[in-house]
Amino acid sequence: MYKKLCRSKKERIIAGVCGGIGTYLNIDPTLIRLLWIFLIFLSGGGILAYFIAWLIIPEER
Repeated sequence: MYKKLCRSKKERIIAGVCGGIGTYLNIDPTLIRLLWIFLIFLSGGGILAYFIAWLIIPEER
């Protein structure tokens, strides 16, 4: 069965991007959030990547 990447409605803090990625990869969304925060502080590109993901990834139904 194939899975579709979508923003989570249940595992949401801001837009559900990290929750959706965590659900898609079958890992805890908190780990995705920590990785994203690390990317933000490391290079600042994490903020831009988050907003792009927010626009591109559809919300779950």
